[in-house]
Amino acid sequence: MAPSFVARLGIEHPLIQAPMSGSTTPALVAAVSNAGALGSLGAGYLEPQAILDQADEVRTLSDKPFGLNLFVLPESFEVDMAAVDAARRALDALMEREGLAVRTAIPARWAPSFHDQFAALCEARPAVASFAFDLITSAQVRQLKQLGIVVVGTATTVAEARAWEALGADAVSLQSAEAGGHRGTFLHDAEDGMIGLFALLPLAARAVKIPLIAAGGIMDGRGMLAAEVLGAAASQLGTAFLACPECGAAAGWKRDLPQSAEQDVTTIRSFSGRAARGLRNTYVKAMADISASLPAYPVTNALTSPLRKAAVAAGRPDLTNEWCGQGAGLSRTMPAGELVAVLMDEYAQARRAFAFD
Repeated sequence: MAPSFVARLGIEHPLIQAPMSGSTTPALVAAVSNAGALGSLGAGYLEPQAILDQADEVRTLSDKPFGLNLFVLPESFEVDMAAVDAARRALDALMEREGLAVRTAIPARWAPSFHDQFAALCEARPAVASFAFDLITSAQVRQLKQLGIVVVGTATTVAEARAWEALGADAVSLQSAEAGGHRGTFLHDAEDGMIGLFALLPLAARAVKIPLIAAGGIMDGRGMLAAEVLGAAASQLGTAFLACPECGAAAGWKRDLPQSAEQDVTTIRSFSGRAARGLRNTYVKAMADISASLPAYPVTNALTSPLRKAAVAAGRPDLTNEWCGQGAGLSRTMPAGELVAVLMDEYAQARRAFAFD
């Protein structure tokens, strides 16, 4: 463990709940933070006022530190409308075949303004601000540090970890191939950033001096200890918290996780136009042949939004994005605070078993 980093975050345990945009709720974030770990709010899809509202809600439920995560995106996007029209036809046909009444539409914006989201984050002043999909600017790093906010960047390769260190980040979250959800790769093709945690951690530990956060496939306290041995200052777990009652994941998604086999977890582009890891379900199979031709993120993400919402309402998790990491089959259904306690008990037992204490 790196006690100084954990102490700097103001938490008791070297454990961070991953900021899963669309699934984390203020209740989940607060429960994790109240249990001595770092709860994290995934705000990549939220408009600025919603970021402020949810941060306020976390603070009504907890006086402990928490994190907030954003997707780093440009303010405007070059959109191939012919590709958009083709994607809409395919999506509308799929919804009709599956008996869903909604259809696609062109949104007012393809994604929230990152500039405005960043301003809301600064106003919310979480203990930790983390970022994925790209680097922020050096001026933004300085602004966050002036506010006393710890800056964490997401990296999938050593080169990306070095880029965040050079920018002045306080720590790097290493997203390994085993991790669920959207890939944070920004210097390489997504396929080239699919590096296993047991290789990525020691490689990055040799290359950078700032603390490393291990993310990907960690589902219990033993995994946390293994990550620490390989150089991690803390472990970030996302899939492990998806089945918690406080999590906003759909009920069917939560039911599917513990029943999934490791080969069911795959890399998916057809929900959002960006590589992400989740379950190979009915939707993924239906869209496999045209996945490569769909518009890039966030365009496809906006187009599939009505389908995903309708699928959840209809109780059809097989038609929505069931993001998860490689260890989904190890999921446990229990309140978030209880899960933190179990994880830390497993971690302590593993340390004793291997004579670390």
